[in-house]
Amino acid sequence: MVLESLMNPFSAKHKPWEMFFLGFFYLTIGVFLSMWVFAKYASLVMITLTVLALGPLLYTTMKSEEQFDCDLDNEKSILIEHSKSFSFLMWLFVGITIACAFWYLALPEKTAGGLFNIQSETITSINSRITGLSIDYFQIFTKIFMNNFKVLIFCVLFAFIYGVGSIFILTWNASVIGVAMGNFFRSHFAIYASAIGIVKVAGYFHIGSLSVLRYTLHGIPEVLAYFVGGMAGGIISVAIINHDFGTKNFEKILLDASDLVLMSVGLLLFAALLEVFVTPIFF
Repeated sequence: MVLESLMNPFSAKHKPWEMFFLGFFYLTIGVFLSMWVFAKYASLVMITLTVLALGPLLYTTMKSEEQFDCDLDNEKSILIEHSKSFSFLMWLFVGITIACAFWYLALPEKTAGGLFNIQSETITSINSRITGLSIDYFQIFTKIFMNNFKVLIFCVLFAFIYGVGSIFILTWNASVIGVAMGNFFRSHFAIYASAIGIVKVAGYFHIGSLSVLRYTLHGIPEVLAYFVGGMAGGIISVAIINHDFGTKNFEKILLDASDLVLMSVGLLLFAALLEVFVTPIFF
């Protein structure tokens, strides 16, 4: 596969920010290939093509992290090594998200509407469920946390069953967040332009920054939780493939995976608290 030679987890750990451009590049390829070949189903084909491109990188990452579990005796050292992978995976996710937001805004409205129609429907469905609740912050918090917890379970299971299956869930979430950011930018920029009467470059930067901050404030710990949970499932999957089941190394891997799952749940709790009690204050 040609694209997998562009980056590997060992070099990505040294320059994690480069993964932003890789994520943007892979998603962009997926956008144009899906519109060219499968225009009617572009919303999902775009995600599938991006996942196929990322598959070798993610599998190599899971293999290296499983090897760390076997080679290192100190759990703290293992988690430090994992954190390096989380860093470049987060940059990858941000690159995919920004690419979705960019093409949602850059393409003609009709084209973007067709390309991201399922993502837009998902956003509408989520908003209707949340706005339909009474102003009970605990109820909203519970609803958001349980929904995110369900996504976390899917990440762990997909990673365990398919090895790198969690990247499908994460890429899908990146596309939804990207479209939401694009919607936020478009609606707020229209308000800004009508109030000022003219379009200024400063206005683009101001509304663009707000649209990014609106979702990254609680989105970063939330997505990090999914990566952590996905890595837990992926590490166990690789260990079974390597026939480590029943060995002493497998016990270490299970302990590490358990720590990762608990960490991911804690991150989800923190993200839900930010989304319910902090983000509305600023946006």
